[in-house]
Amino acid sequence: QEQLVESGGGLVQVGGSLRLACIASDRTFTNYAMGWFRQGAEMEREFVGTISWDGEYSLLAESVKDRFTISRDNAKNTMFLQMNSLQPDDTGLYFCAARQGLATRVTSQYNIWGQGTQVTVSS
Repeated sequence: QEQLVESGGGLVQVGGSLRLACIASDRTFTNYAMGWFRQGAEMEREFVGTISWDGEYSLLAESVKDRFTISRDNAKNTMFLQMNSLQPDDTGLYFCAARQGLATRVTSQYNIWGQGTQVTVSS
């Protein structure tokens, strides 16, 4: 069973940057589409970005597309989320997820999830 571990979260001031990483335990990682999601306090989990198994296709949420970049390095079984110009609304627990098949923004279509890494943006 594929396992995912997120890292790179932390406390940052408004306008700052963070780079999240999601490491997969299994070499079959290369067969999976991946996604980033986040969940703020008392809020539903929301889509942030998704990337296809080969990195050729990616999609970011409208609220972050001009500030965040999603990428992956299959040789290292790792997916990244570069977050720039962070705002208080970006605060939340960030999760990575994986699924066999096409990249999608639909939360329920991912069946493998990490435990999350906390991002806090202070104003």
